[in-house]
Amino acid sequence: MAEKVLHMQGIEKAFNGVPVLKGVHFSLQKGEIHALLGENGAGKSTLMNILGGILQPDAGEIYMEGQRAHMSEPRVSQQTGIRFIHQELNAVADLTVYENIFLGAEWTDRFGFLRVDDMCRRTEELLGKMGSNLHPKSMVRDLEPSFKQMVEIARALLTDAKLIIMDEPTTALTNYEIEHLMDTMRTLRDNGVSIIYISHKLKEVLNVCDRYTVLRDGQLAGNGLVSETNEEELTRLMVGKSVGNESYHCSTLSNDITLEVRKLSSGKWFQNVHFSLARGEIVGFTGLAGDGRTELFESIFGCRPYSGEIRVKGQVQKLRHPRQALQAGIGLVPKNRKENAIIKDMSIKENLSLASLEHFQKNLLIDGKKEIEAFERYRGLLSIKVSDPDLPIVSLSGGNQQKVVLAKWLEADPDILIFDNPTQGIDVGAKSEIYQIIAELAKQGKAIIVLSSELPEIMRLCDRVMVMYQGEITGTLTRDQVNEELIMLYATGVKKEEKAV
Repeated sequence: MAEKVLHMQGIEKAFNGVPVLKGVHFSLQKGEIHALLGENGAGKSTLMNILGGILQPDAGEIYMEGQRAHMSEPRVSQQTGIRFIHQELNAVADLTVYENIFLGAEWTDRFGFLRVDDMCRRTEELLGKMGSNLHPKSMVRDLEPSFKQMVEIARALLTDAKLIIMDEPTTALTNYEIEHLMDTMRTLRDNGVSIIYISHKLKEVLNVCDRYTVLRDGQLAGNGLVSETNEEELTRLMVGKSVGNESYHCSTLSNDITLEVRKLSSGKWFQNVHFSLARGEIVGFTGLAGDGRTELFESIFGCRPYSGEIRVKGQVQKLRHPRQALQAGIGLVPKNRKENAIIKDMSIKENLSLASLEHFQKNLLIDGKKEIEAFERYRGLLSIKVSDPDLPIVSLSGGNQQKVVLAKWLEADPDILIFDNPTQGIDVGAKSEIYQIIAELAKQGKAIIVLSSELPEIMRLCDRVMVMYQGEITGTLTRDQVNEELIMLYATGVKKEEKAV
C-alpha cells in the first residue's frame, strides 16, 4: 500500500455560524498528483487554507507522515514541508531567477557576503530536476508564465517541499505552456513530491492526475482513481447533476450593424483590423498568446490609443477613455478580474454599482437601499453564493467574484458587451449559467464579443469566429466551419484569410 503523506480527518469549519466544511476527509499519497475538485464555494480553498495554517479548523485532525500536526500558522505548515503556489503568481519581476528562488533564504559566507555562484549552481540543480535549462541570472520579467511557475516551484523545492498545493495554475497559460507545466508536475511526482492540484479544467485533471477528491457544499461528494472516471462523472459529482455539452447558440441575427471597425491599429499590438458586429450576434475572437485580441478590445473600450475608425450604430466614435466607451454603449468584462475588474477594498454591492452609479444616485449621494435591491436581483439571477452585500468582494470565491463583475455590466446595460475569458477560473456549473446569460443577452438584441482560447466555449456560443495571429485577423469562420485543426492553421499564421463570410 502506498505511503500516506497527508491525512485530514473530520475537518469542520464555519464562518459566522454558516458551515463551510462538514466533516471532510482527505488523504494524499507520496508521489501522486491528486485533484481537488468542486464548484466555487464548495470548500476547496477553506480546506487548503487550513492545511496551510492560514485558517484554524473548528474540529478535525491533520496527520503528516503519520504524525499529528497542528498548523497553527503558515510558518508551521511550511516547516512540515508544505508549499502553496497560488493562482496569482508571487514572483518578483525585477529580480533574477536565482534571486526569486532564494528570496528571504539567501546564502551568505562568514563575512555576510552573498554566495552568488553557489546560489546559481543550486538554482540550476533545482530547475534541472524539472527538465529546465533556464539561466539563473535571467530576469523574471522576461519569462513566459509557465517558466514563472517553474521558478515558484523551484523555490518550494529549495526547502525540500514534500507537498505542493497548486491552485488553478494554468489559468493564464497557453496550451504549450500547460503541457510544459504538466511535464514538470510529472517529473516532480516521479521524484517523490506529492501535488494537490486544484482546477476547474477537467480535461487537464484527466490528463495529469492520479486520484481525485470532489467536494460539494462543504462535504465529500466522491473520490477515486482518475483512470476509472470521466469528465461527465466528475461534473455530476461536482454539480449534483449532469451538465451536458449542449449548445447555447441561438442565432437572432439581424442586418442592423451595431459595431463597425475599420483600419484599426495600435503600435505592435494589432494592425489594420476590420470587422463588424450585428445586433443579436455573438462573435468569438481566438488565437494563441500574443495574438493581440485583448489589446484590440482594450482599445475599443478606450483603454489604449489607436488609429483608425470605430463606428457604433453608424456614428463615428473617438474612444480615448472607458467613460466615453460606456457612454457610446460599450461594456467590457476584462480578464484577470483581480487586477482589472474588482476593487478589493470595496464591498460586493459597491463593486456591483461601479459602472452605473447614476442608477443609484439620490440627490448627491448613493442610495444604499437601491444598491441592496440590485444585489438581491442579481444574486437570484446569477446564483451568487453570498448573503451579505456589505462583505468585501475578496471574501467571495473566484467564481462568485466573476458573477459580481458580470452583474456590474448587466446593470450598466450597454448595447455591446465584450467578454474577455468570461469563464476564467469558473467551475463547470457556473460556466453553464454564464453561457445561458450570454445567449439570453444576444436574444435581447445585445451585440456580443467573446474572447477565448477554449474551442468548446467558442463552439457552444458563437455565430462567427475570428482567428488572430500577431495582431491581424487571419481567418473568419462561420459556425459550421469551426474545428480545432483549421483554427490552429490560422492561429499560427500557416493559413491566411480566405474569408468565409
